[in-house]
Amino acid sequence: MTLANQLTLLRVALIPVLVLVFYLPYKWSYIASAVIFAAAAATDWLDGYLARKLNQSTAFGAFLDPVADKLMVATALVLLVGLHKSAWFTVAAAVIICREIAVSGLREWMAELGQRSSVAVSYVGKIKTTAQMAAIIVLLAFDVRDFPVMETLGYLLLYVAAALTLWTMVMYLRAAWPVLMADNHKSP
Repeated sequence: MTLANQLTLLRVALIPVLVLVFYLPYKWSYIASAVIFAAAAATDWLDGYLARKLNQSTAFGAFLDPVADKLMVATALVLLVGLHKSAWFTVAAAVIICREIAVSGLREWMAELGQRSSVAVSYVGKIKTTAQMAAIIVLLAFDVRDFPVMETLGYLLLYVAAALTLWTMVMYLRAAWPVLMADNHKSP
């Protein structure tokens, strides 16, 4: 078990911790939730860096890393939807979660066809991830009743992330479109 894989597993293990801390009836649970999510986001960067730097890339890590990311983000967004109770917030969160599911399925299918590189992560995808992580950290860190400016900042970052989410999904679908529309003469 490589160090990179251990960090990825730590990210998965932090999910129930995030949920428990989020629901604690204390003012400090806001900042504690944000710190837990930020630590998970940092391990996302660190495990990839270590896997490359130490030449410790594994099939297990390649599978688990994106799954861990999506599980943590989806969990945080679901928690925040319950807190914010806003249609605008819920739509942005739903767009992000649905896109992640759709693109994951697309990548898996393209990999089966040997076309995985056609839907590899793009630079815009990295910007989307950064905006998404920043939005979630801001929205977790502050009680919006006490810090309405931070709520506005968090919403703005979340809308940027949702827009970039749609943009990257369109990019991936356009890249995969020729394969999706290819007539391979197989019956469904």
